[in-house]
Amino acid sequence: MEYNNKSNAERLVELLMRKGLTIATAESCTGGAVSQAITSVAGCSDVMLGAVVAYHNSVKSNILGVKEDTIEQYGAVSEETVKEMAEGIARITGSDCSIATSGIAGPGGGTVEKPVGTVWIASKIKGETTTRLLQLGNRGRKENIAATVDEVLDLIYSKLEGK
Repeated sequence: MEYNNKSNAERLVELLMRKGLTIATAESCTGGAVSQAITSVAGCSDVMLGAVVAYHNSVKSNILGVKEDTIEQYGAVSEETVKEMAEGIARITGSDCSIATSGIAGPGGGTVEKPVGTVWIASKIKGETTTRLLQLGNRGRKENIAATVDEVLDLIYSKLEGK
């Protein structure tokens, strides 16, 4: 799968190398696309520790440590869940930075409260977790996944740059 974020991934890997930091990813709706973008960059093994595709809620809870109460109260697609995913993958891998995604890529699965294209992303950098809600609309599954990858790579890059 090709993404428009190759330069975003390259910039991120280069920045992580310069800062001597490591990264890991926890992905739901992107199904490994974020880690694929990062690992497509030569030299990424210096910074990329690992990834978990936590598509099912049981994996979010049993592997990443997302509280079942969090998923029950807020849903799998929520700020609270994606924050716990980012914190969980950082804890598991010992990474300095982490990225998490959870959302509804489409074309189905949306609700009135959370329509297709609703995606929560998170980045965690040395103890500080930042979240962002994306409302991508129903532009197509591949397009929503690619847009999410771009957004989450940009989020962590910007945070690392202090923006």
